[in-house]
Amino acid sequence: MFRRRSLAVGIAGVTGALSLLAGSATAQAGLGWSPVPEANPKKPGLTTPNELSPQLTDVVRAQGSMEVENPTDGVGYYGYDSVDDNPPLMPVLPATTEAHKTEPDKNTYLDFKKSQPGPDADYDYGTHFLFQGHESGTPGYVSRVNLDADQAHRVTIMSTKDADGSALPDFDGSTWDPFAKKLLFTAEAGCSGGVWQGAARWSPDLALTDISGSLGRAGYEGIETASDGSVWLVEDTGGSTDSDKAKNANSYVYRFVPADPSDLTSGKLEVLQVLRGDGTPMDTKADTYGQDLKDLHSYGTSFRTRWVTIHDTATDGTEPFCATTLADAQGGTEFKRPENGVFRPGTGFREFYFTETGDTNKDSKANDQYGGWGGVFRLTQKSPSADTGKLSLAFRGDEGHTGLDNLTFASRDDLLVVEDAGDTLHTQRNALDSGFVIDVSQDRPSAPRFLAEGRDPSATIDSALGDAHTSGFDNDGDNEITGIHVSDGDPTVKGLLGTKVPHLFQDGWRMFWTQQHGDNVTYEVVPSH
Repeated sequence: MFRRRSLAVGIAGVTGALSLLAGSATAQAGLGWSPVPEANPKKPGLTTPNELSPQLTDVVRAQGSMEVENPTDGVGYYGYDSVDDNPPLMPVLPATTEAHKTEPDKNTYLDFKKSQPGPDADYDYGTHFLFQGHESGTPGYVSRVNLDADQAHRVTIMSTKDADGSALPDFDGSTWDPFAKKLLFTAEAGCSGGVWQGAARWSPDLALTDISGSLGRAGYEGIETASDGSVWLVEDTGGSTDSDKAKNANSYVYRFVPADPSDLTSGKLEVLQVLRGDGTPMDTKADTYGQDLKDLHSYGTSFRTRWVTIHDTATDGTEPFCATTLADAQGGTEFKRPENGVFRPGTGFREFYFTETGDTNKDSKANDQYGGWGGVFRLTQKSPSADTGKLSLAFRGDEGHTGLDNLTFASRDDLLVVEDAGDTLHTQRNALDSGFVIDVSQDRPSAPRFLAEGRDPSATIDSALGDAHTSGFDNDGDNEITGIHVSDGDPTVKGLLGTKVPHLFQDGWRMFWTQQHGDNVTYEVVPSH
């Protein structure tokens, strides 16, 4: 049986380390993390370790080649569609065949205080868990990383099926809704995407339910629940690319207002609309180099917003519908690939921040003035239920800070944002992805680097195979930072992310991230002392 003494010792050690860090003469302002000076370079054949601020270090909690305890539907490893190394996890030369990588994505951490069940009825799985959807492969599935368990019981497959018995889609985003008491997962698949919900308690026949009849189908990725029970959704649907390498804005931000917060199968879906100074809705999709896009990506500007209802189950029924199509028809404001959003803690859910990935191409003519580098937006409202608010640019991207994707607050003011710039831009700027700290209390904040992601051997091989256009090769190349997540794991309504101000490495607050692609490693970040 599993014993908890080692976990208690570990937490005590982390707390003690934090005390040393707080008193260190070298600690910096804010979080106390010294910046990492440069991103790691991208070079053919070069593997590079990750580099964190010297006050931090990584602990591996799960990696792609770790066998799951309950192989299901061809998924035998944490990050591969393979059973018993068939297909092989790495190419066996001279062949270049390797197993498909499932790419664990956004992390959701929960501490249930009571032990949870798993496939082994005689094993104590502990109380601390990371839940993830997987972004690639067939079937899609949900995994649970059992943080208190030994390696043989570390990873559990939660589900590969929906309530109809069909294979789950690939999932990108995830969150815990304490009102509905459900895990929510998003499928970033355009008008075939949507939201699925399921229990966080393992059972042998656990299935997820498609709730796209109320929340709609779209390229959803980011998903968060507010204190009023509303569900906020951020869509990443890439627009067309012009001859100047610029993408048109083609994605929306949504809010779902349930009729009953404990039941997400009925309610209203709304889209965010941004207004010009004269009160008319912006049209950011019509002109990739238009004034609306330029204004939206300018510091010092603020625009009134309103929520526009695009679907109401009370009048429109519960058949699945394409939210993107309705958002376009109802005058929603398009953004350049927004991906994830979070509420700023300690603000009563009156501030919502979301990233915009942008064009991820150094040659885009929209980069400098029209949002090609992306950034971070701030939406402020009198309450999460308010129908109106104001939108402003919290951080404007540039060549060294772009492809912004996952984000999480590590304190009231310190927003951690990580890149997914992509292989093309990695090559163009000779720099792999990074993670940054943005102080949102500043008007034009800098973004010191706390993480310079490297490239593991698997990703280095994949990058070479992809560059060589190897026949049949379908895995991604360079590693990507995803799943940056700070949470104390509180599953109650009082623990809803955004309610409490984080005290990182204290009082149960923990930090995780996933080095997607390649070896698909999920790390916990702890103090280095």
